[in-house]
Amino acid sequence: MALRPAHVIIKAVDASTVGRFWAEALGWSAYSPGVTTYVGPAGGLVWPDPVVVGLDVVPVPEPKTATKNRVHLDLATTSEAHQAELIARLKALGATPAQVGQGQVPWTVLADPEGNEFCVLEPREVYRDTGPIAAMVVDCVNPWTMARFWGAAMDWTLHEVSDDHATLRSAKGVGPYLEFLRTPDVRTVPDRVHLDLLPYPGDDKAAEVARLRALGATDLDVGQGDVPWTCLADPEGHEFCVLAPA
Repeated sequence: MALRPAHVIIKAVDASTVGRFWAEALGWSAYSPGVTTYVGPAGGLVWPDPVVVGLDVVPVPEPKTATKNRVHLDLATTSEAHQAELIARLKALGATPAQVGQGQVPWTVLADPEGNEFCVLEPREVYRDTGPIAAMVVDCVNPWTMARFWGAAMDWTLHEVSDDHATLRSAKGVGPYLEFLRTPDVRTVPDRVHLDLLPYPGDDKAAEVARLRALGATDLDVGQGDVPWTCLADPEGHEFCVLAPA
């Protein structure tokens, strides 16, 4: 048994505005099948997408605090000119420069219209075929712990693990990476951005949730009430949800 990432959840006060921003930023489309705004490749809503990991922007009443998100997106570029053009376009769409202690680095840190940080990377060969999202990046204290848990939780392949960094990617060798970066920060506020995981058709959601608990996940109450998905936290307290298979 194993789970696959279904999408990245972004909480927003104005989900439609944030959803439109990300759709234009990534060159994708925004779909509103219900109260959320789903952002995925153009050409019609396919969920879950077999290659990319889409975004689902969920409306919430509380605005983002000044605290840096523990999960963010890195955007890929193909050249220095592309990086500069993308940064300029994102600012025109409403992105603003963000300071997260990055210092002098070759990438640029921005925030979306509601303050969710993300990075526009300089060209890197490792991300040349990921699509617009190079990586979903998670701050953590111990990348080894995260690699063990998430490597067992999902069907993605572990590419690298060290004291400072761990990387996973789909076993198909397509789409973005999931990366864990060592930082001193710990969870102080509810996560604004998190992953939703989905069982494969025919797999039992309850059995998958039990397996995750055995791996070190804990139950999480975020006021979700009676819903068909299960909210959990990984060994370092990052929120995630296990969805019911369609």
